[in-house]
Amino acid sequence: MVAVFLTFLVLYLGRITLGEALGYLGLYVFYVFAVVLCTWIHRRQRGDGLAPPGPWEPEMPTDAEERESSGTNSGDYGEEYRPLLPYQETSLRILASALSPLDQRKWRRKPWYWRLFKVFKVPVELVLLLTVPVVDPDKDDLNWKRPLNCLHIVTSPLLCVLTLKSGAYGLYQIQGIFPIWGLVVLVGSVLAIIIFLNTTNEEPPKYHCVFAFLGFLASAMWINAAATELVNILRTLGIIFQLSNTVLGLTLLAWGNSIGDTFSDLTMARQGYPRMAFSACFGGIIFNILVGVGLGCLLQMTSSQLVVKLEPDSLLVWILAGALGLSLVFSFVAVPAQCFQLGKAYGVCLILYYLAFLCVALLTEFRVIRLAAA
Repeated sequence: MVAVFLTFLVLYLGRITLGEALGYLGLYVFYVFAVVLCTWIHRRQRGDGLAPPGPWEPEMPTDAEERESSGTNSGDYGEEYRPLLPYQETSLRILASALSPLDQRKWRRKPWYWRLFKVFKVPVELVLLLTVPVVDPDKDDLNWKRPLNCLHIVTSPLLCVLTLKSGAYGLYQIQGIFPIWGLVVLVGSVLAIIIFLNTTNEEPPKYHCVFAFLGFLASAMWINAAATELVNILRTLGIIFQLSNTVLGLTLLAWGNSIGDTFSDLTMARQGYPRMAFSACFGGIIFNILVGVGLGCLLQMTSSQLVVKLEPDSLLVWILAGALGLSLVFSFVAVPAQCFQLGKAYGVCLILYYLAFLCVALLTEFRVIRLAAA
């Protein structure tokens, strides 16, 4: 509700200053801190431990989870493929196996259509393996691959520089002589050599958790680059079919952004975690509003202009903000009124509300619904 109120305030003022953008990000940090603190207090009150699984939480993992866990915990080799005598792999062999997106044993078992789809996925997976470090706490070595992780010291910062602002920062030259991307490669190479000489292939270093933050940053940059290209494609479609950016944002872009979260929430609910799925729905909205608006405006600001001007003169803008606020008010009243026992009626009401909102928004955009001239 506070996020929606801030959105109404920003739309009314027609601008976002540096302090307001930082306020959006600060509010999200406070929200995360409050959630973690409340969870810790709740567990302390329940007995200094994890609460036992309720009727909505499965005690035993599903068959898919058992197969997945058995596959991940058995190491790079299956039980029948585990070598009888211990041996130390060379750094070159570790790098080659870590960069291989194909599993020969899995490849032989899968049908032809899976193999065809995998062929198209291999280039993308190879680029992700080269640029995004992964720290896996379920593995004994935390997924520490010394040669690949040292390579990530160079590729991940280079990715961030070349994708931020569509590569504008990466092509910038220091005093017109040396490019920024060259400096990143030089510094990253020195750090990679130092880390490679002071670590071993068998044991991860104490600072291995830093690679998790580096992987998060690289993943965010890939998502940002993909979203930028998606917006450019939608703008091209809008020009070809003479559609406004608002219509594209209401339909294709909104569905494209939400379809992954929708299937994830449905999967969690079907596996017996409806509370987690329900929380993820509202957590995603809060993240999109606070971090999306706050970080997006910060990236648009420059040293000479610390204000991002908006154009909330359209009726549709107020319909969008009002519909979001009304839906949150409805859930804020309906959920406690049902004693947090939600049935099908609540879901049907939300679906009908979204369809009605979409119809009103599209009719407003096409000038069927408009304000009477004063």
